[in-house]
Formats: sequence, C-alpha cells, structure tokens
Amino acid sequence: MSKLIKTDAEYSRWIQELKERYRRSQIKAAAQVNCEMLRFYWSLGRDIVARDAENVYGSSFYRNLSQDLKEAIPESEGFSRQNLQYMKKMYLLYSEPATNCPQVVDNSETEMCPQLVGDFMFSVPWGHHRTLIDKYFEKGERDTALFYAHKVVEEGWSRNILKSFIDTNLHLRQGKALTSFSRLLPAPDSDLAQELTKDPYIFDFTEMTEPYKERELKKALMSNISRFLLELGSGFAYVGEEYRLKVGHTEQFIDLLFYNIKLHSYCVIEVKTGTFGAGDIGQLGTYMTAVNHILKTEQDNPTIGLLVCNDKDNVLAQYALESSSQPIGAQNSNLLNSSPTNLRVLCPQ
Repeated sequence: MSKLIKTDAEYSRWIQELKERYRRSQIKAAAQVNCEMLRFYWSLGRDIVARDAENVYGSSFYRNLSQDLKEAIPESEGFSRQNLQYMKKMYLLYSEPATNCPQVVDNSETEMCPQLVGDFMFSVPWGHHRTLIDKYFEKGERDTALFYAHKVVEEGWSRNILKSFIDTNLHLRQGKALTSFSRLLPAPDSDLAQELTKDPYIFDFTEMTEPYKERELKKALMSNISRFLLELGSGFAYVGEEYRLKVGHTEQFIDLLFYNIKLHSYCVIEVKTGTFGAGDIGQLGTYMTAVNHILKTEQDNPTIGLLVCNDKDNVLAQYALESSSQPIGAQNSNLLNSSPTNLRVLCPQ
C-alpha cells in the first residue's frame, strides 16, 4: 500500500472492500463461464443427435471429431472422445420428449426439439453432470437425475456429497416420514417440514457396534456433527445436546435441539433405542411446548419434533400422532438390523 496514505483507516477499509468486490466478481465470472460452456456442450450434444452423426460419419466419428475440434480450437481442453460422448448423453438425458421437431439446419444455435428441461441445468458443474450421466443415463432415469441436479443447485453439494447421497438413495427417502405436519402446520410450512424428513436417515458415519445405548448413539452423532447436519438436510443449525430447560420446579433435558432457518422454527429430536410407545409422543410434546414457552420468540414459527426409535407399530404411531396437538414426526431406526459394513439407519416409516 502507498506509504503516503497507508495510515488512513478509511482508505484501508476501501482497499479491503475493493479486494472483496473483485474476488466476488471473479467468482461470478467463473460461474458465468461455466454456464456458457455447458450451453455449448448442450448445443454440441444436440447437433450430434440431430445430425445422426455416429451413423453418418461411421465408427471413428468421435475420434475424428475430437481431433478436428482440438486442431480448430487448440486452447480448449474439453474435446476428448469421452467428453464428446458425455455431451450427447447430457442432451438425451435432460431433454423433454420431442414433439413436431423441425429439420436440421446449418445454424447450430437454432433450438430444436427436444428442449432442455430447465436452464438451472447449466448451473450444475460438468463433473456433477458426468456423475449423474454415469448413474442414470443407461437406465433412462431422467427424473431421478433431475432430482439430484436440483439438489446440487439448491444445496451447493460437492461431487463427493452428491455421490454419497446417490449411494444412499436420497430420492427414495426424502419426505417419507409418518408425521402430523399437514394437520398442524399451515401451508407451505407443512410441505417444507415434510420435505425435510427422510425415510430412512442414513447415519453410517457413526461406526457403532452392538450393544449400544441411547447416550452412545447421541455421542456418535455429535462427534460427527457436520455429517449429521448434512444428513438432516438444509437449514438445520445445531443448538445443543442434552439441552437443559427449567420447567416449573424441575429440570428437563432435550436429547438434541436444532433450529431450522428455512422453517424459522426450533426442532426437538428425541432418540430412543427401544420400541415405540405412545407415551414417547407425550414426552416429546412436553419438550416442544416448553421450547415454545421458553425459547420461541414472536419471529419464530411453532416448534417441530422428530421421534427416532428402534422399532414401532405404524398403526399405534399414527393413533398417537392423531391424539397429539403438536407437529411431530415418528421415525423408526433399524439400528439392530445393521449391515456387514456397520451401516446405521434411522428411518421414519
């Protein structure tokens, strides 16, 4: 910094602000470049399909196209044979069904059916697309690929996180809990709360072995809080374990207390390693009422609760939920049915 003005505090703050603004601009520029490159990949995949290029130009088509594009655009690193094949698959995987498509024209920028399902796809990094293509293209599971593509954009997942959720079939688990949310929470909060549940929750990171107790399970979850929060879903912030509340003349201790910034509400989680009992709902409801009276502010929405137990009768659980005036999800855990790899599952049925 200039010696003449390096002691000027306002000038120093301005320099720091300019530095931060420049870095934000760099990030935005990089994201825009990625978006435009994916649009080009999409259009190239479209051209390959529309021109029936593999049949027209023979078995060496991708090798020749790769070589010719590298010679024509030497500064690019994205024209390997494999990448070109991914571009075609990207186009086919994410396309809406074709209707009344026009004939191929020379202008490759002219849009032709089928159309891309949504521009959000251009915000998904190319490496993530390749992961989704590898998993779902051959099966023709476009909707499943789109589910995860949406999640990547919404949650900002890395590729490793994406692979982890694919491996645990998040698309089959999300929003499946047995709850009273639709009855006791207003829309759209009830829909959002339901969407935050999973069936099952996968907690393979705990690496627990039998026998184990509730306290051990909670400790395992807390020692892996980052993974725990990731599996819980977006918007959860950790408040405390064995959270103390003074209720009347007694002390009550909540197993796990979180706050969800999307719902603007506290979330009380009780973990039971035994079989579900109707009284568990009453206990959880008491804790939730205490949170509403003691912690909840006028800006917060009503507290929600999640009860996780080792086993439950779904009919009994449904009756217990219907008898409660609190928005609760009753969830099952298959901790005693662990896999050979010590996979730990907490699942609402």
